[in-house]
Amino acid sequence: MSKLGQPAPSFKLYNHKKEEVALETFRGKKVVLAFFPASFTKVCEKELCTFRDSLASLNSLNAAVFGVSVDAPFSNAGFAEKNQLNFPILSDYTRSTVRAYEVAHDDFAGMPGYTAAKRSVFVIDSQGNVAYEWIAPNPGVEPDYAAVQKAVEGAS
Repeated sequence: MSKLGQPAPSFKLYNHKKEEVALETFRGKKVVLAFFPASFTKVCEKELCTFRDSLASLNSLNAAVFGVSVDAPFSNAGFAEKNQLNFPILSDYTRSTVRAYEVAHDDFAGMPGYTAAKRSVFVIDSQGNVAYEWIAPNPGVEPDYAAVQKAVEGAS
């Protein structure tokens, strides 16, 4: 079910520095949530590095960017360091946020019982509502970065 125009599901997740991050603390800012299946994979590295390289542009639009995966904060820290990511990578190790955003990829990579995040992007406006959503048809597809940029520009 689409989340467009709806209040964004709230969350409190640990970043790659093991600090708690709550969505509500970013009210008044736009937020880009980039869910990705797994750290240290080729497509995920390319996607997060693309967001890294466009961060100044997104920050100038009063937007905060977060990567979100089900990997542990420790793995996310290594991933962030290896790729010199300049934004927080959040750990949804309980899978509560991927379920709330309806982007849980159950039995990921053919592994029964393993749930990862579907590659997806949500733009949340400054009032806390979902202004843009994109969910990949399969894990190998990257988002349309220009569309994400445009959504951030158009969000209130």
